[in-house]
Amino acid sequence: MLKGMRTAASGMVAQQMNVDNIANNLANVNTTGFKRSKLEFQDVLYQNFRRAGSTTAIGAQVPTNLAIGYGTRAVATVRDYTSGDLILTGNPLDLSISGTGFFQIILPDGSFNYTRDGAFKLTAEGRIVTSDGFFLEPEITIPQDATQISIGIDGEVTVLLVGEDIPQSLGQLELARFINPAGLNAVGRNLFTISSASGLPIVGNPSRDGLGKIDQGYLELSNVKVVDEMVNMIVAQRAYEINSRTIKTSDEMAQIINNLK
Repeated sequence: MLKGMRTAASGMVAQQMNVDNIANNLANVNTTGFKRSKLEFQDVLYQNFRRAGSTTAIGAQVPTNLAIGYGTRAVATVRDYTSGDLILTGNPLDLSISGTGFFQIILPDGSFNYTRDGAFKLTAEGRIVTSDGFFLEPEITIPQDATQISIGIDGEVTVLLVGEDIPQSLGQLELARFINPAGLNAVGRNLFTISSASGLPIVGNPSRDGLGKIDQGYLELSNVKVVDEMVNMIVAQRAYEINSRTIKTSDEMAQIINNLK
């Protein structure tokens, strides 16, 4: 009976983690550039009472296993990097990526992080930064007398200065992509860091090498689908409930044995 309780308890723990993950997806339904994640599960060890292919006492061969499993466990959180819907903002510093690329962000310690959140701002010096003040790489500085900022689908940044009719080029934005984006580590603030599983970033100009193009004046919304997450939550809740009933049933069976005379 204790084995059944432990097995069911492992299912409850797994479904609790599943609900926690769904709750995080729903909490970030309005987070710019957020990518939903899902949990993957595996069965665990089995107790084999009789193995397939073994020989019985009378010389017959056993055709099937007799084995009881010990439950389940969560083994991976897989992030879905499909693009979210785009929303028109009209802000020249709002950028979205139509493709697989990431913006490169420099933290104060000089390390590189990566993001799909293109809601950028300007500092007092005209440098392009994230909402937390982290610099966009390559660093672009907008002149104080700029009256219009244009960022092309290829990442070229041009401005129109006061008293001039010809736009002036300030530089070129670059994007990064990864052979295995599922291996990136989410560290909060809409940022990701590389890992040995993600591989090194492949950096290049937008609209080339599968990096995707940049759309100025748009933001990418979260790719969380509320209806799908609610259905997943109901399924997880029912699975949790069924496992709790298994524990109750095992306890009732143990109680019957204890009352035998």
